[in-house]
Amino acid sequence: MTGFQLHRPGSEPPKVDETEPESETVLDDDATVDLSEDSAASKVRDVLATIDTELVGLAAVKKRIREIAALLTVDRARAQFGLSASRPTLHMSFTGGPGTGKTTVALRMAEILHALGYLRKPTVHAVTRDDLVGQFIGHTAPKTKEALAKAAGGVLFIDEAYYLYRPENERDYGQEAIEILLQEMESERASLVVIFAGYADRMESFFTSNPGLSSRVAHHIRFEDYTGPELIEIAELMLARDDYRFSPDGAAAFAEYLELRVAQPRFANARSVRNALERCRLRQANRLVAGVDVVGRDELMTLTEDDVRGSSLFAEPDDQQPA
Repeated sequence: MTGFQLHRPGSEPPKVDETEPESETVLDDDATVDLSEDSAASKVRDVLATIDTELVGLAAVKKRIREIAALLTVDRARAQFGLSASRPTLHMSFTGGPGTGKTTVALRMAEILHALGYLRKPTVHAVTRDDLVGQFIGHTAPKTKEALAKAAGGVLFIDEAYYLYRPENERDYGQEAIEILLQEMESERASLVVIFAGYADRMESFFTSNPGLSSRVAHHIRFEDYTGPELIEIAELMLARDDYRFSPDGAAAFAEYLELRVAQPRFANARSVRNALERCRLRQANRLVAGVDVVGRDELMTLTEDDVRGSSLFAEPDDQQPA
């Protein structure tokens, strides 16, 4: 099976190829290995190229992902010569605001690790506290173990992981889930990668309060908020993907919209951009249906200044609502 799949609780787990790679003959000391000819390395290069294409900005994140992929590729080459290459710790922490690409990178990382033979399947099982922690005594262990079983051979992605730890509540069962995760991260490190995700400041407190957990996470990757130009580029990519575009005045209005929206509460980077574009499309559709009987290709594709400025962010201050 090629590609990756995101498995969420409540759905049937995807069927994947879990065939174990065949052992290779050890090369002679004077042999050479062409890394560019390695089929697995070729797949990894394709994944890295896809990350560059589908994710705007995030230069530091992309650099770290390339470094991890390079290390694992070199370890594969060392193994062909029978050289010692202890399995690296691959558990990770992704920190940053919402809509900064953490889930997308987790999906791509699963694909990289599968291509290089470090995971049996290129899947991500995404969970939150509610999927791991029970409300009553005896409920947490089965829930956590069920999530781990579904993630086995792939990636377990724990979003807003800091909610697992609630020291203010002595009767909270989150610590039990953490202890089970600790055990599995160590004992199953050859077949499972756990990625903890959430806001940077809260994740820092989470790891500080759980040093045993922090010591098992080798890669802490920070996802920065997107800049204004990057948000505009993201909007253009989203529109192009769906065969839409801004008129020149519409593009200028959307740039102005973003300046206003970033300053509002609950701004979620690319997620907020996508939501804003959906509302622009709604206003465009309403404008076309109400205004004309006949439309052409250009009218169907183009979002105008009016479609953008229909947002309540452009209304008088007393009338503003999130939009």
